[in-house]
Amino acid sequence: MARTPAHGTRLDILEWLRDPAAHFPQRRGADPAVHGVPCGPVAAKLGVPRRVAAAHLTLLTRLGLLRTRRIRGRTHYLRDEVRIAKVARMFEKGW
Repeated sequence: MARTPAHGTRLDILEWLRDPAAHFPQRRGADPAVHGVPCGPVAAKLGVPRRVAAAHLTLLTRLGLLRTRRIRGRTHYLRDEVRIAKVARMFEKGW
C-alpha cells in the first residue's frame, strides 16, 4: 500500500478528485463534486484508454482512498477523505 498510491498518475487522480468541479465537466444530472466522476472523463484527462484509467481507479478504490457510487449504470468515483486522512497520519508517524 505504501508505494502503490505514490504512482504519479494516481496522485494526479487523487488531486483532481479533491476539487472535481474544477477539473471535470458537469454531466447531465450529476454534479461531480456531489456524485463523483465516472471513468471516461478521468481517462480523457489522462489521455489514456478507459481500461487504463479504470485500473488506476480500481486500485485506489481497493486501497480505500476512493469511494464508488453507481448512477445510471456507471460507476462514479469520489475521494474518501476520512481514509486519506488516516493514511496521511500513518505516514506522519513514520509508519
